Amino acid sequence: MEPTRPATLVIAALATTALAWIVISNFWNSLPTLPWLPPLTLIGLAIFEGIEAYSTRNRILRKEGAGPLQPLVVARYAVLGKASALVAALFGGMYIGLSSWLLTQRGVLAKVSENLPQALLGVAGSIVLIAAALWLERSCRVPPNGRDKDQPRQNRPDGADRAPDDQIA
Repeated sequence: MEPTRPATLVIAALATTALAWIVISNFWNSLPTLPWLPPLTLIGLAIFEGIEAYSTRNRILRKEGAGPLQPLVVARYAVLGKASALVAALFGGMYIGLSSWLLTQRGVLAKVSENLPQALLGVAGSIVLIAAALWLERSCRVPPNGRDKDQPRQNRPDGADRAPDDQIA
């Protein structure tokens, strides 16, 4: 699994922004007031992932007072961070599209002031969740030991580039 690329998140957010702008401009009159729960959920997930990122990093680095960590839990956290970053980028794009359209209609339509705070909080919550998700994903990396820093993995004299079951000719 490779780390999440920022370009992937930007492309997902831009595509969702354009789609949200088109949908909101065509269906504004039939849409209900934006709910508060999704932006608050994004912020809650960001808090959870931030706490887990801090805890995971301390446990991987074996800091004093941090208990052991199962490798499968680390893998699950890495997947959670990767998925959360993409979902937050999609939600962020949607909320950016909504917010930007609402800001352009600010003196024209009556229901804009009822929906703008939720949309802006959704943008902020998405940004915070992206940051927390990327931090969680990064916290799951195992730091290289001293021997790994000196040489590339290939052609090490001690045979560390081979799996234990490799045949030596």
